[in-house]
Formats: sequence, structure tokens, C-alpha cells
Amino acid sequence: MHLLPSTPADIDEIFRLYTLASAYQASVQSLVVWPAFERAMVAQELAEQRQWKLVIDNQIACVWAITFDDPLIWEARNADPALYLHRIATNPQFRGRNMVKEIVQWAKHYAQQRGKRFVRLDTIGENKGLIAHYTACGFTYLGLAQLTNTQGLPPHYHHATVSLFELPLPQEQP
Repeated sequence: MHLLPSTPADIDEIFRLYTLASAYQASVQSLVVWPAFERAMVAQELAEQRQWKLVIDNQIACVWAITFDDPLIWEARNADPALYLHRIATNPQFRGRNMVKEIVQWAKHYAQQRGKRFVRLDTIGENKGLIAHYTACGFTYLGLAQLTNTQGLPPHYHHATVSLFELPLPQEQP
């Protein structure tokens, strides 16, 4: 298993996994379905090395995006030094293998190396299954937040309520 930056050569597979994730979301009642994401947005993330992949046996098992700035979702808390995880999409061939736990371990180390104090993520709505899953991976569920300014966010965030999750990182003592 290897966690690596995605490359421009991965973009078709990233979008394939997004499409499969959206199809899965559509098959489960009450889940918000991801929209078709803009290719230019993902290409920009690739150029900035903010798209990542988990590779098992030379196959992309999971992809996700990161950012260090998420003010439209985290509002005032965005001032805290944090790494934000977005769009975790697992290849269906690898479901049930605790990919999020692997990503969290990587994210903790990656964030600490960059002087961050938190790893954070959000999900649309109050998906009790995801809340249980993310808390089992070490996140604290902070509750629901109504988004007020969604201009610039993908369409599924417009007029949305999000569940917020946070994982405080241990700080080195002087």
C-alpha cells in the first residue's frame, strides 16, 4: 500500500471513482449525491499537488483532495492551522478495507509536518453512517452547520447543512 500524490495521468481514474461514488450515493436513500465536478478544478488540484491516491497492487484504491484553507465551510474556524480532507472516493473493489483510517494516519503526519493543529473534514447533511465511520477513525463530530456563503463551492453545497469533523493533533513541547 502506497499513499502518493496523484498525477495528471490519474485524472480519468479520479473521475471514474467520482462517478462510481455518485452512483453509490444515488443508490442509498437520503444521501446527497455528488454533482459532476469540474475537470478544471481537479486539474488545478493536481497541479498544486492537492490530489492524493492510495495505491494497492498497482491499482488506485482510493482518492481524496486536500486544502489548507476552507473558509466557506469552516468560517471563523478557518483561522486555525488545519489540513482539510475532501472528496474521499473509494474504488468499489477495495470497499471495506478501512481506507479512511489509512488516510487519517497519513493526514495526521502530513499535517504535523506542515505545522497544522487539526485535520478536518465535512460531509453534507446528517449522514449517521458517515458520522459513525468518521468518529471511529478518530474524528470528533462537531455537529451541524448551515452554510451561508457557498459561492465558489460545488453545487451540492448550495443551501446545505454540513456535518463538521475535527481531529486535534498533538503539539510538540518546546
